[in-house]
Amino acid sequence: MYAAREAYAATETYAPHEAYVAPAHVPPPYVPPAYAAQPYEPFGPPQPYEPYEPQSPESYEPQSSQSFGPPQPYEPYEQQPPQPYEPPSPYGQYGPPYDPPSSPHGAYGPPEPFPRPAYASSEPSYDPATLITPYAPPFSQPSQQSPQPQPPLLPRQHGARSARGGQGERRASPRRIPRRRRSSRPAPSPDVLRKLLPQALVVAFLAGGTSAFVASDKAIKLSVDGVPRTMHTFADGVDDLLEEQGLAVGAHDIVAPAPGAGLASGDEVIVRHGRPVLLTLDGQQRRLWTTADTVDGALRQLGVRAEGAFLSVSRSSAIGRTGLALHVRTERSVTFMADGREHTIRTNAATVGQALTEAGIELRGQDTTSVPAGSFPRDGQTVTVMRITGSQEVREEVIPYDTVKTSDASLFKGTEIVAQQGAHGTRRVTYALRTVNGVKQKPRRLRQETVRLPVTERIRVGTKARPTSVAGADGLNWSALAACESGGRAGAVDASGNFGGLYQFDTRTWHALGGTGRPQDASPSEQTFRAKMLYVRRGASPWPHCGRRLTG
Repeated sequence: MYAAREAYAATETYAPHEAYVAPAHVPPPYVPPAYAAQPYEPFGPPQPYEPYEPQSPESYEPQSSQSFGPPQPYEPYEQQPPQPYEPPSPYGQYGPPYDPPSSPHGAYGPPEPFPRPAYASSEPSYDPATLITPYAPPFSQPSQQSPQPQPPLLPRQHGARSARGGQGERRASPRRIPRRRRSSRPAPSPDVLRKLLPQALVVAFLAGGTSAFVASDKAIKLSVDGVPRTMHTFADGVDDLLEEQGLAVGAHDIVAPAPGAGLASGDEVIVRHGRPVLLTLDGQQRRLWTTADTVDGALRQLGVRAEGAFLSVSRSSAIGRTGLALHVRTERSVTFMADGREHTIRTNAATVGQALTEAGIELRGQDTTSVPAGSFPRDGQTVTVMRITGSQEVREEVIPYDTVKTSDASLFKGTEIVAQQGAHGTRRVTYALRTVNGVKQKPRRLRQETVRLPVTERIRVGTKARPTSVAGADGLNWSALAACESGGRAGAVDASGNFGGLYQFDTRTWHALGGTGRPQDASPSEQTFRAKMLYVRRGASPWPHCGRRLTG
């Protein structure tokens, strides 16, 4: 607007206080634009929003600082050589004491008069009220509607509102404003420039330092255990940021990006601390680490199937930094064989006895299972229920007697005499009899009592040296007696089996003479010796038929 006024003033002759004459023409009537007559097109029905798909924290990948490129290296610092020391002037850094100039205008002299245009000599003093005359139209057309009150207008707004008015209004032409010439000011002196130069350097240094300060500042989003926050930092890398925030990470913690990565403004750093979990899974105890902060998240992270499982704590329970102890019993398939039928169930019971109760099988009396009832049921395990019936039985058993032998010097060697005959004792024993699923088991001894004690057998054993001959019997014909009794055969035995040997001894007589075993098993010399002893005791009567041959 002001440029148009200056151009108009340059082409017209300026006449001070000249009355304004409006152009004698009528503006054309208002014609609305073509787009105003066109109807609006409907936008149609609203489109449905796409469903929101939440993202899990594990699937989130923070923006890496590598997309902004590697950090630029700093320019090497150039150390300036030290300047030689100059002693200060006696007046200090402010120079000699101030000496006011003699002229009231100082060292610069009196001010130059402001140049004025040629026409200003005859122009009266400036009056804002007479500079721009308010526009008054020469004529107006009657309006069908009553005029609305308008707010007061400034002088510059009056022309613009007139240009936007309706019919009957005319655009006011801009009033010619006198042009002022720009005066040329004198250039500053070298002393002034010398004083302004240090100030300009200080301003430039502060501006550069502020720019470097702003460039080093970074807006980082830090998420610690799922709690995000945005911060400003001057750290160059993830390690510096963690140290600045006092976050110590261990071998079981997760940091993304890696601790050695760099940082750029807009990056996100995720820190998840590890938590120890003492997990007892199906009877097996292990110590594990997880970065999840709830039991449900830890089960998913550890790959534990929790559907239908027993948990010692709620799945929504929080896991602190100190960890927790968690008992998990997953659902397992167990088969019970009872009463000839098969029962298969799925259970998370802690013992076989609990699973047996869930299967609806009852144990009665001495019934038991093939595995201990307190053991942990394994997946796919088969347990047999044993139906047991039992009874008791009392039996009498023989107690054998002991034999005691004592030496007797009055008897010849090889001679044994039974001094006391032994007798067996009797005891009463109680046995437990039982059947398992109809099959009899080996009896089990429960208790016993003695009815009669056994009698010890005592035998005297001769130790006297045996003589080589028997007085009164050496001169007899023993060979003829042997030939008559046994035909001279030492191992001969009669038809009844009660007599044997050369002289046909019976067993009882043989033992009474000090012999052992059977007579037919002894040597011929021993048999002859025992026969002589019998002859001395009883004569030839033991051999009623052949005894006469001893002297014949």
